[in-house]
Amino acid sequence: MDRLHTRAAVVATGDELAIGQSLNTNTMWIADRLMAAGIETVEHVVLGDDRAAVAAAIRRLAGEVPLVIVTGGLGPTADDVTRDALAEAAGEELVLDEGALAAIGGRLRGLGREMTAYQRMQAMRPRSAACLPNDNGTAPGLHMVVGGGGAGADVFCLPGPPREMKPMFERDVLPRLRPDPARTARTRVLHAAGIFEAEAAARLGELMDRGRNPLVGITVSAGGLAVRIRAVGEAGEGGEALERSLEATAGAVRRRLGPYIYGEGEETLESVVVAALRRAGRTLACVESCTGGGLGAAVTRVPGSSDVFVGGWVTYSNAMKERLVGVPAEVLRENGAVSEPTARAMAVGGLERSGADLCVSITGIAGPGGGSAAKPVGTVCVGLARRESGGPAVTVRRLLISGEREDVRERSVRTALMMVLLAVRDGPGALEGSMRLPLAWEAPGAG
Repeated sequence: MDRLHTRAAVVATGDELAIGQSLNTNTMWIADRLMAAGIETVEHVVLGDDRAAVAAAIRRLAGEVPLVIVTGGLGPTADDVTRDALAEAAGEELVLDEGALAAIGGRLRGLGREMTAYQRMQAMRPRSAACLPNDNGTAPGLHMVVGGGGAGADVFCLPGPPREMKPMFERDVLPRLRPDPARTARTRVLHAAGIFEAEAAARLGELMDRGRNPLVGITVSAGGLAVRIRAVGEAGEGGEALERSLEATAGAVRRRLGPYIYGEGEETLESVVVAALRRAGRTLACVESCTGGGLGAAVTRVPGSSDVFVGGWVTYSNAMKERLVGVPAEVLRENGAVSEPTARAMAVGGLERSGADLCVSITGIAGPGGGSAAKPVGTVCVGLARRESGGPAVTVRRLLISGEREDVRERSVRTALMMVLLAVRDGPGALEGSMRLPLAWEAPGAG
């Protein structure tokens, strides 16, 4: 390949993506990997399983950008139309690739299965295309140049399942890419939680000006924020200056968002919490109600979490709150299950019974029903009890979370994790007193 890959387009195919039955995560992942390689993705296309539409998209994009990546549609069923669409876009016939056929047969034999006529179709390719081996499935990828006369584009077609697509991209696509050697791009992602997007944007101010380089943007997901920083400039020594500029901007973002920043890159809030607990030599337990074990599940997703997480309870009913963690019946009777006193008693009871250094509790109304004027849907109380020499020290936050049931549950978990992180990383002052850090979703007048 002698063309430079300065810009790219990504096409995701599948009826399930086009009509919203499945989430298109491939495009985001590919665009991020391309940006890290210095290649800007300028267009995302999502199409159903329509051969003519996919062929037209490949043909159009191949005339506009030097790199097109297509995901999906390489399987063994009638709605897998990508290989036929690629052949149509290039004006070529399909031929059988004997090497791909042998690889598919060998994989199936290893699974104790016979090859069907449909699976044999996966070994077909446009005449000038090359098959890309698939070590994790039966669908080979494809690579060919679409368009002639020295122009055209490199078109890569990859399987839709991420466990097949990602290894193929890393092994067979990334090494073939040729970014402009005179230009380079640097990216950084910082993660924040406990702050709303609008407040974060106000704090960042002119750092988010659209004409700025490095460019700063905010993405909202799962109750948290991703602050994305992208710098584009000259390679070589200019690339070193670009890295310094990127680092300076990242430092400015950290200063302006302060303790709301919890990590960067591939770090998650739960992984940062586990690491902070490990550094401090502290252990954690949890008592959950409306989140139904979501907090414990989040923490135990982190490898090595057993070093710091001792376990917990899902006390969905009042009877379980009383019996398992000792919430007094009178507290429940006088205040209700969703209340600051109950959250406090849950956290203290869990601390006493678990032997952990910290115990976090969550109780709330996730909806869609169960709310009232005094306690609307989205009312959640999160308690954090800390073991200290004079007895448990407890902080309780009352939240009012908007959104659907899963929004309430997810944001409750993230707020609880943020409270643990603040207590361990920044000390109790971050949760209470004059240094008390406000958290997103906090109910008006709470605390």
